Amino acid sequence: MKFTPDPRLSDIILIEPDVLSDNRGYFFESYHRDKFTDAGIIDRFVQDNQSYSSKGTLRGLHLQREPKGQAKCIRCLDGSIFDVAVDVRPASATFGLWTAYSLSASNYQMLYIPSGFAHGFLVLSDTATIQYKCSETYSQAHELCLRYDDPAVNITWPDTSCLIVSEKDQQGLSLDAFMHP
Repeated sequence: MKFTPDPRLSDIILIEPDVLSDNRGYFFESYHRDKFTDAGIIDRFVQDNQSYSSKGTLRGLHLQREPKGQAKCIRCLDGSIFDVAVDVRPASATFGLWTAYSLSASNYQMLYIPSGFAHGFLVLSDTATIQYKCSETYSQAHELCLRYDDPAVNITWPDTSCLIVSEKDQQGLSLDAFMHP
């Protein structure tokens, strides 16, 4: 596996597995605790989630407050997504900055997002199936949603012409409201 820290947000790590393929198909390790630990990813993952969405679906930007903060390891099992992480750690030098990666079933890449980052994605293909590992179980009492279109964050989404966004995500907090509840 190759682990590459993001150039701006070094706590975000792009993971590229070694894919073995032949005329039968392919095989790769999607998780190997020792290799993740050697790369600095020491979270203990306790919950796996999977979602299926249609083209134009934008989910996020989601996170959980401490003490239920979640690190996540995201991968796209089918289709392709524009995957986004936003640093919302108030004491961080990169607070409010975002990064994004195109994850797809064909590139096999995964994205590690530590606790303290909001996460969201936009489905680029006709449909997409996403799986992600979480370091903490879901807690509705600790859940927060940031606005995907907050001008203070200014995410450059690839296509916003036909978005499908839940009511909850449309009512997400601005970065300012997140900082000053």
